[in-house]
Amino acid sequence: MAGGRDHGGDLTGAIKRFGGAPGDWIDLSTGINRVPYPAPPASASALRDLPGRAAMDRLTGAARGAYGTGWPVLPLAGAQAAIQLLPVVAPEGPVRVLGPTYNEYAGAFEAVGRAVETLSDSGALAGAGLAVIVNPNNPDGRRLSPEALARIAGTVGVLVVDESFADPHPALSLLPGTCPGNVLVLRSFGKFYGLAGLRLGFVLGPDALIGQMAGRAGPWAVSGPALEAGALALADAGWREASRVRLMAETARADALAEAAGWRPLGGTALFRLFDTGDAGAAQARLGRARIWSRIFPYSATWLRLGLPGSEAEWARLEAALSA
Repeated sequence: MAGGRDHGGDLTGAIKRFGGAPGDWIDLSTGINRVPYPAPPASASALRDLPGRAAMDRLTGAARGAYGTGWPVLPLAGAQAAIQLLPVVAPEGPVRVLGPTYNEYAGAFEAVGRAVETLSDSGALAGAGLAVIVNPNNPDGRRLSPEALARIAGTVGVLVVDESFADPHPALSLLPGTCPGNVLVLRSFGKFYGLAGLRLGFVLGPDALIGQMAGRAGPWAVSGPALEAGALALADAGWREASRVRLMAETARADALAEAAGWRPLGGTALFRLFDTGDAGAAQARLGRARIWSRIFPYSATWLRLGLPGSEAEWARLEAALSA
């Protein structure tokens, strides 16, 4: 849990409350794909040698191909690493975040003494020195079209668009278009490819901004195993398309199970769903007693977010817990 802020993905609290061992649990508290890319073990050279330019070039080429873009790209140790670097490129003026959303944006700026305004109306971002939009949004799946984002970019100093959950929704991405001079796009590798432990992500944008972030990130910002596995996975168009099709179908399955339990679907993405449960704490405890971990939010007494199970056995456990 970075900086004491509230996140999913750590079973320590779940086990303390409900018991069991880590292997007993299905962790659906994140939006990480539970059917990961079948990456082979890291090669001896990737583990032994300092990451080299050739491996970096293979990764950046694969990323441009997967995202359908010619934008300059900086690989980093996860999209989170890019968030930590954003204060480096933030001009003077208000920092505004379209929310509610991922709380690390506010945390990164507050850590360097910059006040952050969280706003619910995208039109209110106008006039910001730096504005942040997560698209599609975490946790509610709110979406803005590339055209709408381009209009917003014209009203702010720097626009950051976090596309960490956009892999299953490529039509939402800004990356196939022309690279504006004041837009940065963040992409997560670990979520869609199910390999979050590799710590790999990307920031794409104009050379002037990317260069500032690269200078602060320093050499060897990405490990050899991440360079190797990332290049392999991003180049696999067949796996990518098959995963999109599967995930889109499974969102309907998750919504149907929740509705049968009396929960109301509120949206989400193809990697997680959001529900109004009536009582989020009680709903989380209900699942917790079945060793299924979920995500609730300090700003809502009713919202619960649920990732998608990764096997038929996991789906059966979720159905049993919801129908108990």
